[in-house]
Amino acid sequence: MTSLFFIMLVLFILTVVFLKREQKKLEAERGSFQIKAEQFDKITEIEESINQIDKTFFSYDPENKKHILNLQIRFASESYSMSDVPYATQSKLREVGRIISNFVKDAHEKNKIKYMLIIEGQASLDDYPLNYELSYSRALSLYRFWEEAQINFDPNSCEVIISGSGTGGVPRVKPDTSAENQRFLIHIIPKTGIVK
Repeated sequence: MTSLFFIMLVLFILTVVFLKREQKKLEAERGSFQIKAEQFDKITEIEESINQIDKTFFSYDPENKKHILNLQIRFASESYSMSDVPYATQSKLREVGRIISNFVKDAHEKNKIKYMLIIEGQASLDDYPLNYELSYSRALSLYRFWEEAQINFDPNSCEVIISGSGTGGVPRVKPDTSAENQRFLIHIIPKTGIVK
């Protein structure tokens, strides 16, 4: 009888130790799930913030997974001068610059989200040998246009990238020789870093 009691006592102690160990594992997993849920909430918050951009000037392109400027900007062939852009369009571009600047500033203040603003110049597929340089110059002309209009982007909340994709880049208007590809695109990308 004493042996049976001793065996039962040992089994009871082993069960308690095993259950405590399992409880600690579950608590650690629950903490991990809590962190993952918080990360998911932060990612959702970032996605929702970019969807708050002004729909007057931007629309979401699901095929290319990016917000695209709705304004049709067409430079003359082999030109990158903003003086080629009609005055009414220049006024809208100033408004777009202010909207982006305010959007990025507000999103950073509210949610501590930083953004990358890419101004991408494009060129039509033709025989011009300097299409990549031309596309870069188109993007740079918009950036300088905004600087002259006192539209600035705080480097603490927005990194500005000037790029030229030449006859590459997406989206492209077909046929690719179209003058509609003699333009620039504006991309606003949240910089998530490590989501905590």
